[in-house]
Amino acid sequence: MKKRNNNQIVIPPATVRRFYGHGIPGVELDELVGKLIVVEGADGSGRSTQIARLVEWLETSGHATVQVGLKRSTLVSEELERAQNGNILSHTTLSLFYATDFADQLENIIIPALKAGFIVLADRYIYTLMARDMVRGMDEAWLKNVYGIAPVPDAVFYFSIEAEELVQRNLSKNATLDYWESGMDIGLSRDVFDSFVQYQTKMQSAFRKLQKSYGFTIVDGNRSVDDITQELRKKIGAVLAGK
Repeated sequence: MKKRNNNQIVIPPATVRRFYGHGIPGVELDELVGKLIVVEGADGSGRSTQIARLVEWLETSGHATVQVGLKRSTLVSEELERAQNGNILSHTTLSLFYATDFADQLENIIIPALKAGFIVLADRYIYTLMARDMVRGMDEAWLKNVYGIAPVPDAVFYFSIEAEELVQRNLSKNATLDYWESGMDIGLSRDVFDSFVQYQTKMQSAFRKLQKSYGFTIVDGNRSVDDITQELRKKIGAVLAGK
């Protein structure tokens, strides 16, 4: 980001903004002058820690930021949470529920923020949603069509950590393993620990498959927090500089 003589902050032009597919009717892509930065990874991957550090770094440097993530839509987040707690939805219905959550945030937060020149930090994006659905047997081509409304981010970082390490991190933090992050709904194993390892291993495979299509950056999440922070700052700094 650069400053004019009148101290007005200006974000350098990005590469040509585009949608992954059909996009949203009526949205002028050249008006989306902000930056969209995505951080992906399982619970326990260090994702939230790095996003908090990025927010502090960016805002201290004079950049306005907005954060989005899964189940943060004012339209459906509460209903989605209740549906998950009851485990009452089919895989297709749950997939469309999450897609609605994303679409609402896209229309009411992401697009307006990009128009205003903000840096939008996404604590997971369409890739997690697609990977989850692929592990549950959903058709990849169908998912790409559903999420064709998504703008292509300026940078995407996926934190890759072995499933066994994720087990230890989640138990250390929460003393338990999340039902959905363990894939207990798809019957991989009756044992939650075994199911978690199997599910997260499948998620990693799905992400690597998606990486071939979407070209995001895979970050070794086993390194120190400071090392990862330095890598993210360097690469995001290049994005903000228009490189």
